[in-house]
Amino acid sequence: MDLDPILLSRIQFAFVVSFHAIFPVFTIGLASYIAVLEGLFFRTQNPAWEKLSAFWTKVFAVVFGMGVVSGIVMSFQFGTNWSNFAQASSNFIGPLLSYEVVTAFFLEAGFLGVLLFGRHKVPAGVHLFAALMVALGTFISAFWILVANSWMQTPAGTEMRDGVIHVLSWSEAIFNPSFPFRFLHMVMASFLTGSFVVAGVSAWYLLLGREKEANRKALSMCLWLILFLAPAQAFIGDEHGLNSLEHQPTKVAAMEGNWETQSGVPLLLFAWPDQETQSNLMEIGIPHMASLILTHDWNGVVPGLKEVSPDEQPPVSIVFWSFRIMVAMGLLMILAGVIGVILRATGKLYSTVWYLQSLRLMSIAPFLAVLSGWFVTEVGRAPWLIYGIMTQAEAVTPSLTGGMALFTLIGYIVVYAMVFTAGVYYLFRVLQMGVEDEEPVDEEHDRAMRPLSAAHVTFEAGPYPGRDHDTHAAPLNKGGH
Repeated sequence: MDLDPILLSRIQFAFVVSFHAIFPVFTIGLASYIAVLEGLFFRTQNPAWEKLSAFWTKVFAVVFGMGVVSGIVMSFQFGTNWSNFAQASSNFIGPLLSYEVVTAFFLEAGFLGVLLFGRHKVPAGVHLFAALMVALGTFISAFWILVANSWMQTPAGTEMRDGVIHVLSWSEAIFNPSFPFRFLHMVMASFLTGSFVVAGVSAWYLLLGREKEANRKALSMCLWLILFLAPAQAFIGDEHGLNSLEHQPTKVAAMEGNWETQSGVPLLLFAWPDQETQSNLMEIGIPHMASLILTHDWNGVVPGLKEVSPDEQPPVSIVFWSFRIMVAMGLLMILAGVIGVILRATGKLYSTVWYLQSLRLMSIAPFLAVLSGWFVTEVGRAPWLIYGIMTQAEAVTPSLTGGMALFTLIGYIVVYAMVFTAGVYYLFRVLQMGVEDEEPVDEEHDRAMRPLSAAHVTFEAGPYPGRDHDTHAAPLNKGGH
């Protein structure tokens, strides 16, 4: 079998990034939510806010740990699989990664310990400040990562000389044409992810009749956020699309399944793009609607995929269907917010079982939207790694063989499967404990030794670990073992 190292390296990086992306997009939103809860408790001294903050901090500890483990290998792949890219872009990407470590990672790491282990050990104001700094650190980290990715999509402020990128203007390179839209889109996605997960878990607890006051507060807060953030995300996404039409027209053509440059392009609800024949085998669409959305003109001209040669076109089917999955999830989020405000007005928000059940299912919607959105962004850029400057074939490590790439890909899948299984199991144990099961920690003997220990979960306990007092059970956080 002839194994293509370029294709396998792309699959490997896509797998690692997709696995990793679901964790920071949640922790960014969750960190801000925890900071708000800490602020509400500091101001009102209502114990419900403290219970919610303590509970979701445990969840944050688990998800943060999984995110660190899953993401630490991504930078290594620049050297192992994409060494030509790493060498060519080092003048720009290298400093960005160091800025992210110095300005964001150190800030998060420094205050994360205070947030996780400092409750009732430091003044309330200090604990609130730690929560704010952790939330700020997640935004700064997202800033630098989105700068690097956006520059690869719409490079600016640099030039290629002798195979190496040289920075001409740091301000133009950092604030490149697509960065503001991508950053806002990602921040909104993070807030929506946090909101839907908290809303789904709170709805589940209300269905079980557990800690009604705290979970009603949490659900109410999240539904107000969803009501306003989901439509705002649609607006930002539209602006992002217009920006992509200007700077990456081939990607937009793939999103729309549009092969010919023409006016009055229909919005395709269903189609089967065939790259071999450079056409769609079947189409169901709304006439002129794609032109109206993309150009704000009923007969606006939309560029087609045939504007570039087939070898410069991205995998159209992946981009086309990923975009529709993302949009469908966004519409469901808007619908969930609208139904929520209607039920709130009729006084049936907390008693409508089908709606609470639907919120549980909707917990996965933002993750599907984020993953499908990243597929649109990254696959739609193909065959370019640095758009218009360096292709994926030029960026791959010259000595890399297909067998080597396949071996490491299988290794990543096996290891990540174990990490994900253990992490999800541990996370569900935390969720089973619930908001009400706060188990005090022995100050002298039970001081946690690592972030994951902040969850205080016993693997060997019964269905609700916080209520199991079997002295033979060995809590994970005892003595740091």
